[in-house]
Amino acid sequence: MIQALFLDFDGLLMDTETPEVEAWQKIYAEYGVSFPMDIWLRDVVGSTLANFDVAAYLAQVTGRDLDTVALHEQVRRERLRTQAQLSAMPGVSHFLTSARALGLRLAVVSSSPHAWVDGYLRQLRITDFFETVVCREDAPRFKPAPDLYLEALHRFQLSPRQAIAFEDSPNGVLAAKRAGLRVVGVPNPVTAHAGRLDADLILRSLDELPLQEILVKLAG
Repeated sequence: MIQALFLDFDGLLMDTETPEVEAWQKIYAEYGVSFPMDIWLRDVVGSTLANFDVAAYLAQVTGRDLDTVALHEQVRRERLRTQAQLSAMPGVSHFLTSARALGLRLAVVSSSPHAWVDGYLRQLRITDFFETVVCREDAPRFKPAPDLYLEALHRFQLSPRQAIAFEDSPNGVLAAKRAGLRVVGVPNPVTAHAGRLDADLILRSLDELPLQEILVKLAG
């Protein structure tokens, strides 16, 4: 029986991914270079920026001696300015309320740091829905490794068959699958470029189906 739902943060609860991509796309366009969406989706989304330095890549492909630190700071400022005005993704509020009404336990499971996730959960005013928040500081490895999901299972003292993960990215889906979880994929405007997610169920948004129907589809 399903007792808990594990939700990714970036791109699932809040679209923090589109502002960053759009900021980098703008910079790349200024240099006449196409933004490397395929590399971004493979190495960054659902994982960590440490896997790919998008500014250094721009310097490499243009052959220019760019101030990569300044470029990262420019994008950071633009991204934070945009995200300060963002609300939750479509369907999030109703989804969380439905989960609470059904007596399901909730956790956020994210490769981002606590300072990032906890702050935006407060901005969205949804912190109280979650029994625990598992972030990159809480496990040896982050997504696509399964460690963060295994930590969430440990905190809840549940088996993988007793929880469902909700993810927007290939790296996130892979992490949840490696932890033995069933996964609902909910691609956002950025991760939709990655093609069909290898999830057990695909939704266009968290309000596409009633939560009870999602549970029935993944029962077993």
